[in-house]
Amino acid sequence: MASHKESIIREPLVTGKDITYAKVTDDVLFPVENKPNKAWWIGFTVASLGACLWVFAVSWTFWYGIGSWGLNKTVGWAWDITGFVWWVGIGHAGTLISAVLLLFRQKWRNSINRSAEAMTIFAVICAATYVVSHMGRPWMALYCLPLPNQYGSLWVNFNSPLIWDVFAISTYFSVSLVFWYTGLLPDIATIRDRGTGWYRRIYSVLSFGWTGSVKTWQRFETVSLILAGISTPLVLSVHTIVSMDFATSLEPGWHTTIFPPYFVAGAIFSGFAMVQTLLLVTRKVLGLENYITMFHIESMNKIILVTGSVVGVAYITEFFIAYYSGGEYEQYTFLNRFIGPYWWAACMMYGCNVLMTQVMWFKKVRTNIAMSWVLSIIVNIGMWFERFVIIVTSLHRDYIPSSWAMFYPTWIDVSVFIGSIGVFFTLFLLFIRVLPAIAMAEVKLLLKEQSEHGKRKQIEEGHLDPSQVEFYKENLIKFDSVDVSEYENA
Repeated sequence: MASHKESIIREPLVTGKDITYAKVTDDVLFPVENKPNKAWWIGFTVASLGACLWVFAVSWTFWYGIGSWGLNKTVGWAWDITGFVWWVGIGHAGTLISAVLLLFRQKWRNSINRSAEAMTIFAVICAATYVVSHMGRPWMALYCLPLPNQYGSLWVNFNSPLIWDVFAISTYFSVSLVFWYTGLLPDIATIRDRGTGWYRRIYSVLSFGWTGSVKTWQRFETVSLILAGISTPLVLSVHTIVSMDFATSLEPGWHTTIFPPYFVAGAIFSGFAMVQTLLLVTRKVLGLENYITMFHIESMNKIILVTGSVVGVAYITEFFIAYYSGGEYEQYTFLNRFIGPYWWAACMMYGCNVLMTQVMWFKKVRTNIAMSWVLSIIVNIGMWFERFVIIVTSLHRDYIPSSWAMFYPTWIDVSVFIGSIGVFFTLFLLFIRVLPAIAMAEVKLLLKEQSEHGKRKQIEEGHLDPSQVEFYKENLIKFDSVDVSEYENA
């Protein structure tokens, strides 16, 4: 994780005046070491009510069975699998930001990777609850794993993509959890060293004896790179295997080879949108504007734009494949999306995912915090409808018109989905309350040359070419949290 010379004309990754190592520690640990503010309590109360709704709805499902959902003989998958795929997709951005950007030495990841990794863990937990609930007999979930059991030599069906899901997602969760916690160790040790009493004892156990020695840091960086190398293929493999739940079937609308790359792009698309949704609020509530800057927001918006465009191309390709194949059932499935009873869901999908995101071509939109936040929510709404359209509209009208049926969600369906969102935000709010939302150790690596304070020092000491300095000053107005008046006499 060695540093490199940062060009003066690049936007600073850390803004603000007199940002020192001590100030980074104080700013990031303020929410952890002090009582939560009113905004946190409001958010936690609302999220907790949603989590309670989830507990009630899932308990109802376990007691009365999945017949309490809106599923019927024709539509056997609906809101449950829609929610499952949606949550797995949201969990993709954390690993991408942490692992892939680390391997490519993208320093702008340092301020956002911690929260994105935590989001991955919580999203995968929410996804897993859907799978267990849909089993109907959740106490049998253990038999999804090839473990010795009372039935003798009874093995799972390794030919089933649903079993591939179990292995892919459990591996993804395990590696992501280890990667996340490994990155936390130096910051937990900092909290330990600043604490007293029982507070110090708890964080002392959680820090696993971190000493901060040179040898410890060397091993930390080596392990981080190894875990990043392991995690990177998982970004592609996990949602590829999820897509195979559909692509390996013979169902019109599902049986297509474009699903793996299409699902991976969609997962990154929705994952980055959720990171934006969370961090734009977090930076304001916790006062972290100096560390999560406009550069980070615009960079994430650019990735959302690229992946959204890829998803749009995939939509067009799907229709072309259906037309070119000459298969009347495949053609009708896609025609039904537009003129069938679920046309409104398809409109939401195409409108939110393709049309709305194209406004991000304009820099004024990408650098507008309010519009970025609204668009991030629109993207996740659109991605939920994408999964709903793929699953429900492909099932509700099959080969025999006499078996056609409509899916109508019950109040349990709605409650489980809203409740899962409550569980997710409850976990995230608890996370930012007890652990640092920003990787302090990694942000401190940016201070010398890649922060606004570092750039100002270079200018004051006269080590830079005057033309570069002037160009930098001219562009200060675009930077977030930069006081332009500080440079007028520099």
